[in-house]
Formats: sequence, structure tokens, C-alpha cells
Amino acid sequence: MFKTLKNDLPASVVVFFVALPLCLGIALASGAPLFSGLIAGIIGGTIVGALSGSKIGVSGPAAGLAAIVLTAIGTLGGYENFLVAVVLGGVIQLIFGFLKAGIIGYYFPSSVIKGMLTGIGIIIILKQIPHFFGYDAEPEGADSFLETSGENTFSAILHIFDNLIIGSMIVGFIALGILLLWSNVLVKKGKFFEIIQGPLVAVVVGIVFYIVTQSNESLAIAKSHLVSVPVPDSLDSFIGQFSFPNFAAITNPEVWVIAFTIALVASLETLLCVEATDKLDPDKNVTPTNRELLAQGTGNILSGLVGGLPITQVIVRSSANIQSGGKSKMSAIIHGLLLLISVILIPSLLNKIPLSVLAAILLIVGYKLAKPALFVKMYKLGWKQSVPYFVTVVGIVFTDLLVGIGLGLAVGIVVILLKSYQNSHFLHIEDNSNGKHKIKMSLAEEVTFFNKGAILKELDSLPRDTYLEFDVTKTRYLDYDIIEILEDFAFKAKERNIDIKLISKRGIVENPPSFIEFFQLRPKSNISLS
Repeated sequence: MFKTLKNDLPASVVVFFVALPLCLGIALASGAPLFSGLIAGIIGGTIVGALSGSKIGVSGPAAGLAAIVLTAIGTLGGYENFLVAVVLGGVIQLIFGFLKAGIIGYYFPSSVIKGMLTGIGIIIILKQIPHFFGYDAEPEGADSFLETSGENTFSAILHIFDNLIIGSMIVGFIALGILLLWSNVLVKKGKFFEIIQGPLVAVVVGIVFYIVTQSNESLAIAKSHLVSVPVPDSLDSFIGQFSFPNFAAITNPEVWVIAFTIALVASLETLLCVEATDKLDPDKNVTPTNRELLAQGTGNILSGLVGGLPITQVIVRSSANIQSGGKSKMSAIIHGLLLLISVILIPSLLNKIPLSVLAAILLIVGYKLAKPALFVKMYKLGWKQSVPYFVTVVGIVFTDLLVGIGLGLAVGIVVILLKSYQNSHFLHIEDNSNGKHKIKMSLAEEVTFFNKGAILKELDSLPRDTYLEFDVTKTRYLDYDIIEILEDFAFKAKERNIDIKLISKRGIVENPPSFIEFFQLRPKSNISLS
């Protein structure tokens, strides 16, 4: 890990500035103490980062769980009771990991994962535009179309100029200019500009701008438009920010229901993020998913024990890490340490960072995830790839992350079923000599109940007086449902004067009296023809 420290250290600084407002914003949106978001970010970076097998994934509190947390705190009658569910959720994730449930992550189509990345990129851009101009009614990190402020994603953008903060807008544009200049021009001029990242410079300029313009009525930025880290007066007040679970609530059935919900949703978001980050990773590392579930479970147990929010691997932080050149898990670990050190030593300085500057950083992250060229590329791949992709993107933008992915996955399954229906067999008419049709039908390598409809349709459409060659020599797996169709067809074939020649690796049989007996099947079983 230390071999790539020159890459990981600058990247960790960028991830720190991306994570800081998101940790606070998600805690606010969850109805939890602000410090709980920072706890989750620190544990997600240091503990989960160390235990994870992902080199570039970064974990922390997730916006996708905010609505669940907000409802759960009210349902369970307090934050301390909710923390019990977080701890139990972590234990359940450990069980998922030991049961090797991480394999589920490999069953999401590539088109849906790419749609997820693009959709998140668009959401980041749309959600950060109001913050860029000083309209900070919605907490940072929110990703739902309907906002807690009463706005939706697009109405908030339309109302920007009714809530414009001049100072925030100006420093936002200055920060955006610095970021673009740094990444497109200065980074090519020398190693200094690679080590000192543009986001760090933009944040420093933002702090200076805030301090200098405090006395200017037109340009001054109010505290409500700055980062808001809790500032303890003493060591006791710092320790007092931690909350601890009330394990007396463990007998409440609702605690267990919420724990399982947290474990399921957090695991799903993590596995999706793992797939997405592996696709973004220029080094093409493959993350062990079961180990990731074990790491996330451990992180959630520790987070719940000290008052933190539930943790998942998060695509926004992870993509920022990749875009900034992170190479190993040291980047995630250092970002967690930076969060810890900063909230202890310099919370007052952090509270001088304008939110519009951090919005500028996130706008760049969002654009890199949702480049227009990707839309064109996916469209050119054809409808089987483009339809699930665009459905996922639209679903994420107009609902939220999990609903959008669910819609894309549903469409992807329909596409698979359609192609399975079309490609279950190959039909070839060889000749029409002597007034009798001669037809050869070859089955695919694997034939399941998905193919029933197509095969049944073709068999039923065969004309009378047909000679059918039915070739299964290439078929390695034949579902019992298909055998039953063939068995029924053999009975009807006699009435329609259809002769059947069955060609298989087991031999050639003319008009087999029973397909089931030929394949030596027992009822309700399947056959492997390999």
C-alpha cells in the first residue's frame, strides 16, 4: 500500500473534501445528530478501508439509507434504540459474508451498472447546482427526486435565482475555474501540481474569500451557507457527542425488522458500488465481494456501538478517489484519518468553507461520471444494452438510487427473456422433396423453462406430413419442462403424421416412444447431457 502513497495522499485529500459535506448532509437528512455522520465517515474510511479487499472503494454513510434511518428513529422511539438495529444489521451482514452472499453482485447486468454510474453523475450535478449558487435548503448528499424542503430536483434549480447568494455564487465560480485550470492545464506543468490537488487550493481560496468578505454586505456569506461541523468546547463535550445503543430495546421485534432492512439495503448498495468501482478502476482490480460484506458488517457493528450512521461503500467518494488517482486502500484510510483529525483539531476552520466551493468539486465528479460520450456509446451498442441503461438513468433521476436500479434490472430481465425466447433453437428447412417437408431443429447449448414458449410455438406450427430431425448433440443442459413438451409433442405427432428423428450423443432414434425414458429422467428432475 505504501508504494503508491504519492498517488494515494493527494487523492485522499480530495475524497476528504467530498466526504465532509456528504457525511454532515446525510446525517441531517436522516434526522440524526450531525456528529453521527462524521463517525460513520471515519469508521468507513479507517476500519472498513483497512478490512476491505477493494483498493479504490471508499465507505461511509449513504444517502440511500437516509429515508430508512429517518423513519426508523421515529418508529423505535429514539436514536439510542435505533443504534441497536445498526449493530444487529452489521451482525447480519457478517452472516451474509460467511454465507458467501456477495456473489449476488455479479448478477447485475453491465448496462444497469453503467446506468447507475451515469444516473448518479447526473444526480450529483442536478443536486449541486442549487448549492453552487447558495440555495442550501436541501441537505448535501440527498439523492431523492422529492426533497425534504418541499421542492423536487428540477423545481429547486428553477428557484435558484429567488434564493441566490452573490458571495456563494462568486466563490463557486472561482473554485470551478481553479479546478478546471488545475486539471486541464497546470497538472501537466509539473509534479507540484500533481501533489497539491486543485480541490485543496479551491477550498483554501474559499476560506480566504469568506474571511475577507465578512464585512461586505453584498458578498458576505452567512453561516447557513458554510460547512457546519459540531465544535466542542472541551474534551468532555467532544466525548458527549458520542451516543451508545440502548440494548434493552433488543427484545423489540421492530428493531430486528429494521436491522434486517439495514443489512439488506446496505449490502445491496455496497455490492452495486463494488461492481461500479471495479468498472471505473483503470487498473481493473476485482474486489472480493464476500470479504467486502464482512468488512461492511464489522464497520456497522463498530459504528452502531459509538453512535454512527449505517455504512456502505459509496460511489461518489469512490469515483472521486479514482478520478484523483487513488491506487490503494491507503487513500480511503487516510481520508478517514483526515476526517478524525480535522473534527478534533480544526472544526472551526472547517466551518469557514463555503458549501458552494464543495459543490464545485462535486460538479466535476458528477460530470466525469456522466460524460455525454457515454450516452452515445451505449446507444450505439443496440437496444439490448441501451434500453436497460437509459431506464436505469431515468429511474435514478426521477426516483432514487435503489428504485432506479430496480427498474433497470427489471427491464434487463425482460430483455434476457426476449432473447432467450428468440435464441432457444435454430430452425432450418432442408428440402421439400416428395411432397413431404423435411425440417431440422437444433437446440441451443443450454435450454431452460425460459425457452418453453419459443420451442412450443415452433413445434405446434409444423405442418402435417413433416419429417423432423431433432438435434440435441450440442445441448449440455435440458430442463425437464422442455422434455415434457417433447413428450406431449411425440403423442400429437402421430395424429399429424409427423415422423421424428432424435439425434443425440446417446445415439439416433426414429420416433422415440418416450422422450422421458430416452433421457432416463425421473419426474420433476433435470438432465445434463454433457
